[in-house]
Amino acid sequence: MSTLMSQARNRVPRFAEAAVERARLTVVPRRVQKAPKVPFVSLVSLVLVGGVIGLLLFNTNMQQLSFTATALQGQASVLDAQEQSLQMHLETLRDPQRVASRAKELRMVPASSPAFIRLSDGQVLGNPSVADPLEAMRISPLPTRRPANLRPDPVIVSVEKSKARVTDLVADAESSAKKQQSQREGSRR
Repeated sequence: MSTLMSQARNRVPRFAEAAVERARLTVVPRRVQKAPKVPFVSLVSLVLVGGVIGLLLFNTNMQQLSFTATALQGQASVLDAQEQSLQMHLETLRDPQRVASRAKELRMVPASSPAFIRLSDGQVLGNPSVADPLEAMRISPLPTRRPANLRPDPVIVSVEKSKARVTDLVADAESSAKKQQSQREGSRR
């Protein structure tokens, strides 16, 4: 047994030495590999130029859209003003006073006693009569009458200021205020 142990002891250092020999690190010379700079620089340049051109095109497009929007807003305001003008003209055409005067020009007369026909049975309701131009009511007001005297004499009222009268008025106002306050307090209780 001692021989086996001694042999084992002898082998271990040999194995260890062999392992150390195999595992020993050595300095390896660096491999210098230079990347080509031209493709990288050209790629970065293309990205920058493309970005600047894209921004310019975007800005130009936005300005063009802004001009178009401003023109459309101006056109919308003109059309709105035109619509309001036409609406006002239509309202003057629909004015009952104007319609009545136009009807009078066409020698139309308002009916004095209208009649109605009931559609369910065809019966006439009311007493229809022929419209008479003499019975027509006035559609335009009469002109205002001119006053008899265009320059009347001014009316002058003289007011005398007396200190006694002023103090009486102040005393009356104070007493009425006190009465009102006492009435309020009485109504609260």
